[in-house]
Amino acid sequence: MSGKEQWEAETVAKALTKGPERRTVFETTSGIPVERLYTPEDAAGGYEERLGYPGQYPFTRGIQPTMYRGRFWTMRQYAGFATAEESNKRYRYLLEQGQTGLSIAFDLPTQIGYDSDDPMAHGEVGKVGVAIDSLADMEVLFQGIPLDKVSSSMTINAPAAVLLAFYIAAAEKQGVPASALKGTIQNDILKEYAARGTYIFPPAPSMRLITNTFEFCSQNVPKWNTISISGYHIREAGSTAAQEIAFTLADGIAYVEAALEAGMDIDEFSGRLSFFFNAHNNLLEEVAKYRAARRLWAKIMKERFHAKKDRSMMLRFHTQTGGSTLTAQQPDNNIVRVAIQTLAAVLGGTQSLHTNSRDEALALPTEDSVRIALRTQQIVAYESGVADSIDPLGGSYYVERMTDELQAAAEAYIEKIDAMGGAVKAIEQGYIQREIAESSYQYQRQVESGEQIVVGVNKFTIEEPPAKGLLHIDASVAANQIKKLQEMKAARDNVLVRQRLDALRTAAEGSDNLMPYILDCARVYCTEGEICGELRKVFGEYRPMEVL
Repeated sequence: MSGKEQWEAETVAKALTKGPERRTVFETTSGIPVERLYTPEDAAGGYEERLGYPGQYPFTRGIQPTMYRGRFWTMRQYAGFATAEESNKRYRYLLEQGQTGLSIAFDLPTQIGYDSDDPMAHGEVGKVGVAIDSLADMEVLFQGIPLDKVSSSMTINAPAAVLLAFYIAAAEKQGVPASALKGTIQNDILKEYAARGTYIFPPAPSMRLITNTFEFCSQNVPKWNTISISGYHIREAGSTAAQEIAFTLADGIAYVEAALEAGMDIDEFSGRLSFFFNAHNNLLEEVAKYRAARRLWAKIMKERFHAKKDRSMMLRFHTQTGGSTLTAQQPDNNIVRVAIQTLAAVLGGTQSLHTNSRDEALALPTEDSVRIALRTQQIVAYESGVADSIDPLGGSYYVERMTDELQAAAEAYIEKIDAMGGAVKAIEQGYIQREIAESSYQYQRQVESGEQIVVGVNKFTIEEPPAKGLLHIDASVAANQIKKLQEMKAARDNVLVRQRLDALRTAAEGSDNLMPYILDCARVYCTEGEICGELRKVFGEYRPMEVL
């Protein structure tokens, strides 16, 4: 009998005669059982080797040798609403408050390639992000913000190439060359098909646009992260932590394979791949999730794709705290949730972080709310001490066992996806969508039965008055944006615009890299809707299958 078994038999058995444990089942969101106690025998033999050292393969303990002893993660608050002018004010405010990187939220029409004056945009202009119709809006969005001094992240997918072109052209107007730009475009279309829904084109041309962006940026924008492979939205749709790792890395494998098929060298582009993960409330599972994802990606890059450079094997990631964990009930409780999630991301070794605001379950966050969210990061960074040592939970029997368990569960999913022909095929067959939907259903069932406690929702509830002081987008925003757009169209050289759009359509019909053509269109103030409209003529639009 092991020491742990003896303890169970003698001590725990006696304790249980005095009363039952508080619940009958203890497990993580991924269904991994949680033991009462973890000892060296639970951390499978050889875990020290799997741990390694920070900055060295397999990067379990972090991708940088000194991690936060060198510098803190980038505090990159996600923001954008109404018009470019209003969003520019919010960015300036956040930078003044100590934010160290920008993160751009676009409105729904921008995300799916429609201009603000398109009938499809009616009722949505500026509502969930900023409306960007052309280079003119991008110039205003970054007015007074030197693009050679800040890094910017743009949550944009189907039209990512277009918004990147607007950004490059805006930098040129500031006198900043593309080679000096730092930042990230999400550019992850596969998770849109699987979990989020802001797609435009079918998979094949979408993958072409992505690999075109990889190639163009490797030659012209070398400091830019050309994709942020996103597990965040997979988790928001209801996946478990293990599924978040698996489906995200399966998408990453598909992008690498597409780039290799396009003739690119693995070590030329893979160092600019980045990832985007969620942070939920189960603190230790989340820490283990990031460590498992980092180790598994390093293994995939080394053993499957034979990458040679260390940088090619590093999983660099941004984290956002879990929007789906926020509650409209007792919204101040969300401050505590976000603090826990912030700790998870930092203890897990994130490279940048956005912290959600307390009122986001109700409306766009107010200025006071985003300041509290930013201060949460700053308090963790400067006051908590958790950033003073690299991977401070490394060697914890619980964390090492959970890291192993999550890696194994994710690898099992990836093997299933490989057997289907890869992530694209798995999405086309509805497999990933069904797995996410089933996990979401099971979680909601647990909440409704009371098995899963959500404080303020199904336990510890109170009577609350209607929320006050929320940020709302006035109806005049759309009218003003449309007016600006029409004035811009009237003032530009429309003959040149037509020539550039025709050249783009012709290139799309062939096999040329489309980024130079899209950038040429951006420079003469072609709109996003016009550019995507030409591509729609050639590529068509994606129609999702019904997932039962």
